Amino acid sequence: MEEQRLLRRAEMLKALVHPIRLRILAELLKTPKCVNAMHELLKVRQTGISQHLTVLKHAGLVAFRQNGASRCYYLPQPTLVKAVFELIKRDYPVVNPRKVRREIDRALRRRARAGK
Repeated sequence: MEEQRLLRRAEMLKALVHPIRLRILAELLKTPKCVNAMHELLKVRQTGISQHLTVLKHAGLVAFRQNGASRCYYLPQPTLVKAVFELIKRDYPVVNPRKVRREIDRALRRRARAGK
């Protein structure tokens, strides 16, 4: 994968690691909203919401349309955001640490034998 593409994906993933930003995305999945509406729904200061929206915008996760003095935000890639929520809500199996240690020990022994 080209370097620029990896950097864009890393920025997107970094933008997703804040609970308020996830709440904003969840609200925008329902319908586009202006900053003042998100302020009322999320009980977060408008300046805080604006800062989080800026991060999400730079990551390409939200876009906006100016409506007079208000900025109304929407999801340009709603399928991507839905997929992220599907991914994080799943329960994934936890690896047994003893089994992993045994497999690592086996791999190290094979490597040591191969090096002789």
